[in-house]
Amino acid sequence: MTKWQRPLQRKDSGLVLSMGTFWGNGRKGMGTAMKMETIFFQLLKGMGATVEIFFLTLLFSLPLGLALAFCRMSRRKWLQGISKLYISVMRGTPLMLQLIVVYFSPYYIFGVKISAGYRFGAVILAFALNYAAYFAEIYRAGIASIPVGQYEAAKVLGYSRGQTFFKIILPQVVKRILPPVTNETITLVKDTSLAFVLAQAEMFTIAKQIAAKETSVTPLMAAGVFYYIFNLAVAGGMECLEKRLDYYR
Repeated sequence: MTKWQRPLQRKDSGLVLSMGTFWGNGRKGMGTAMKMETIFFQLLKGMGATVEIFFLTLLFSLPLGLALAFCRMSRRKWLQGISKLYISVMRGTPLMLQLIVVYFSPYYIFGVKISAGYRFGAVILAFALNYAAYFAEIYRAGIASIPVGQYEAAKVLGYSRGQTFFKIILPQVVKRILPPVTNETITLVKDTSLAFVLAQAEMFTIAKQIAAKETSVTPLMAAGVFYYIFNLAVAGGMECLEKRLDYYR
């Protein structure tokens, strides 16, 4: 081998090595992208369960909270006392504990065998019972803020108690309680992650499973982004509703 060939051989070897590194990095980058895409779709599937828990909780807790507010403001002392105790217990104990109690109570109290299908129903029931207590106090504060003169004016106009409440009082109450209700709904979005206590596969549960499998916190960070986007959508929707009710000033 001549002295003119040796440098050429070294250059060729370097070129081959560089090309191998390039293609190796390319395959690694493609593998990472495919992995991120898989994580995204898995979290998106879990997000469906999170959204379902969120909307079903609101569907049941909002009217139940209004009924509790009526009981809390009742002239019957026993009814007022029961509702007050219920609200105190629900607000004074962890939601995680309430989930466990609701799920296992049928077995320990009535001896009923718990099926796997009951898990999701127990999650919704526990969330609805818990948030109804918070909404009840929000409703009560809103109703109490309405001046007595409006009730008297409605009575003079011949309105019944039901007509007075639903046609005059309730629209004003809704306008006044929207900010605290928005706070509770945003909290609800994050509290849906507590469904993992009953092994309900919602988004954060799936994110933790992927993180444990991949030994990476990336899925948890991605789940945080999902929660943030969901909360932005909720806050934006509530803000639009507030603007629509501006005519009650």
